[in-house]
Amino acid sequence: MINVTLVGTGGMLPLKDRFMASAYIEHDGHAVLIDCGEGTQISMRRLGLKMNRIDAILITHAHGDHTFGLPGLLLSMSSGCRKAPVDLFYPMEAEPIIKGLLLSCTSLGFELNLNPLSVNESETFKYPAVDENLTISTAVLRHNAFCLGYKLRFDKKREFLPDKAKALDIPLRFYRALHSGKTAMLPDGRTILPEQVLGPPRVPTVIVNVTDSVPFSGIAEFARNASLLICEGMYGDEGMGQAVYEKGHMLMQDACRIAKEANVKKLFLTHYSPANTDPWKYQDELEKIFPNVVISCDGESITLQ
Repeated sequence: MINVTLVGTGGMLPLKDRFMASAYIEHDGHAVLIDCGEGTQISMRRLGLKMNRIDAILITHAHGDHTFGLPGLLLSMSSGCRKAPVDLFYPMEAEPIIKGLLLSCTSLGFELNLNPLSVNESETFKYPAVDENLTISTAVLRHNAFCLGYKLRFDKKREFLPDKAKALDIPLRFYRALHSGKTAMLPDGRTILPEQVLGPPRVPTVIVNVTDSVPFSGIAEFARNASLLICEGMYGDEGMGQAVYEKGHMLMQDACRIAKEANVKKLFLTHYSPANTDPWKYQDELEKIFPNVVISCDGESITLQ
C-alpha cells in the first residue's frame, strides 16, 4: 500500500486554512516528502503524519514557498530522535540557497546527504531506502527558476505461482530466490528461470508531481499512464491565462488537459494562488475536461495499491 497525502495545497504564501504545496508519500513505514515550504511541519502534525519516517526530501525549486520550511522540519526530526540518514534532492542551481537555509541546522542528530540534480536533462535513479523497487525520475520544467518535476515509480514483484513450482518439483528453499528474480540451480542439475514460476508483469504504481511550470507537451509524456498526477493549478479563470504563463505557472484547466492527454488515472490539483479562495466553483468546468480531477484541500489523501 502506498499512501499519498497533500500536506499543503497553497502557493506563494500560507493562509489560515491552506499551507504551502507539499506531498507526503508513505510506503511500509518509510516516506518521501516533495517540497517543504513555510509551515510544512505544522500541517504534518495536524494531519498526524510522521516526520521521522521521511527518508528523502525532493525539492522542486528554490522559491521560498517550496523551501522555507526545511530548517524547522529537519530540526524537528532531529529532536524527535531521528538517527537514520536523510537524503535531500534539489536542482543543482538551487544549491547556494539550500545551503544557506541549512546554516541553522548545524547539530542534526542524523546525517543529511545533499544530492544536487541536473536542470539540463532528466535523471533516473533507484531509491531502495524506501522500497527496493522504487525508481525516482526527474523532468526539467519551465518556470522562472530552475525547476524539476518528480516521478516515483513503484514496480511490483511478479506473482509467484506455487502450483508451477510444485509441478516442476522445485524444493521450497528455492522459492524466495525465484520470486526475487534469481535463477535457481537445483541439486539434480536443472536450471530454473524465474519466468518458469512467475506470473505476468504487473502494472507499477506511478506518482508524478509537477509544480511550478507553464504547460507544455513534455509534462504529459512524463506523466503518461500515471496512477496519480499532482499538478499545480494557480487559477481557474481562463481569461488570466497569459498573465499566469508569464509568471511561469498554469491554470487548473491546463492541468486537466495534461491529465487527459497523459491518460492518468487521477489528478490532484494543488498550488492555488492565495487569491483563488474558492477553486471548487470550477468543478463542473474542470470535470468536463477530465472527470477524475480532485480539487484538493490540505490533507487530501489517497491509498494506491
